[in-house]
Amino acid sequence: MPITPDQLKQAMAWRYATKLFDPSRRIDAETWSALENALVQSPSSYGLQPWKFLVIGDPALRQQLRPESWNQSQITDASHLLVFLAERQIGAEQADRLLSAMASSRGLDAGALATYRRMIEVDLIEGPRSQQIGRWTSNQVYIALGTFMTAAALLEVDTCAIEGFDPAAYDRILQLEDSPYRSSVVCAAGYRDPADKYASEAKVRYPASELIELR
Repeated sequence: MPITPDQLKQAMAWRYATKLFDPSRRIDAETWSALENALVQSPSSYGLQPWKFLVIGDPALRQQLRPESWNQSQITDASHLLVFLAERQIGAEQADRLLSAMASSRGLDAGALATYRRMIEVDLIEGPRSQQIGRWTSNQVYIALGTFMTAAALLEVDTCAIEGFDPAAYDRILQLEDSPYRSSVVCAAGYRDPADKYASEAKVRYPASELIELR
């Protein structure tokens, strides 16, 4: 059954950017599996899914990443640490991978998708946006980030999106420098520490009347 509108409102009001995580509390396997599924199901333009999600569980690796993250405690204390990776390039290989998956999933001949492939070529491979593909792939990754954080709130799992980190250092530590992917954004997930003062502070949001305009 779908959740009610009130349940959605409550989940969105409950979540906040968690600053202190309880390192003793772990996300259970069933809940984490559901959150991983939310990542897999995230929407993306053309369905290209130009991303990969690194789940950093090794404590030693997290210790290496923390100084490159403004020494934020969430990096080491949260139950799970996600590094969202964006593809560096969108080319024929990425288009062909998608079309092959579409043909297989939908029982189609790849030739039937030629027009769709050409749309991707004209827009992302040959068109003006090919010159800003890094921005485009980062935008796609942020869609996945939003999906993940919303799903986590519905399951009462705390999160904190982290842009305060050195992407080049992450790429070096995670051995991504020669890979098709680069570090884009980080998200810590787990359960808030009762000592986190931000959990009880009023959330500051502008009223809907100032943000939503009907025309």
